[in-house]
Amino acid sequence: MSLRIFLCILCLSMISCRTVRESILFKTDHEQLPAGLSQNVQQAERNYIIQKNDYLEIFLYANKGERLIDFNIQNNPTGSNTSGTTQAVAQAPRFLIQENGYVRLPQVGMMYLEGLTLQQADSVLEKAYTTFYIDPFVTTKFANKRVVVLSANQGQVVPLVNENMNLIEVIALSGGVQNNEKASNIRLIRGDLNNPEVHIIDLSTIEGMAKANLRVQPNDIIYVEPVRRVFAESLQEISPVLGIISSLVTLVVLVTTRF
Repeated sequence: MSLRIFLCILCLSMISCRTVRESILFKTDHEQLPAGLSQNVQQAERNYIIQKNDYLEIFLYANKGERLIDFNIQNNPTGSNTSGTTQAVAQAPRFLIQENGYVRLPQVGMMYLEGLTLQQADSVLEKAYTTFYIDPFVTTKFANKRVVVLSANQGQVVPLVNENMNLIEVIALSGGVQNNEKASNIRLIRGDLNNPEVHIIDLSTIEGMAKANLRVQPNDIIYVEPVRRVFAESLQEISPVLGIISSLVTLVVLVTTRF
């Protein structure tokens, strides 16, 4: 009887260990950083390009940046209130890059901005607004560039507030590497999800950090693998089964001793 119980517990433990391992995401067949990293770093360090479905925040100033023009004010091209002071913008308006690459803007109408960097878009818009303002000054920002960070405890969408942010900055913004996570096994997933590039990064050593100090790109997925305490988690998972087996054994012992 005791041998059977021992074999049953052993089988349950093996099944439980498999269940624990299956909770790990994005498994790969290798644990080395793939070749071609330098090329990917160069590509990531380029300025972000305006693409379809991007949202832009656009700030327009007159007189070479002296006065802010509020797009929300109608029939008031100077952007001033009745007292003559500059009207502050509570929230910057966001403009969508449509599927045809154009964006619809106040006064100038449809402007083609797809494929441009933010600096190039600033120059194009400054020329367009010259018709309406003296020495216009334009600054644009992305409003929807982001990466996804998945870890042992949570998932988080981190906005790319600056261009050319690196992996370590993004991990720091998401809360850093916790005690129950592996700094030596961080996966950066990039590109088409049907055929992604996967980089396995080791931040536990200076050498690994030097390789990992690359810029993230919009829509990257960063996964920090959790530390698995197999015995403790297995024991926790099979404890209900062990309780049932213990109850059955107790019942069998009582029955056999009585009769």
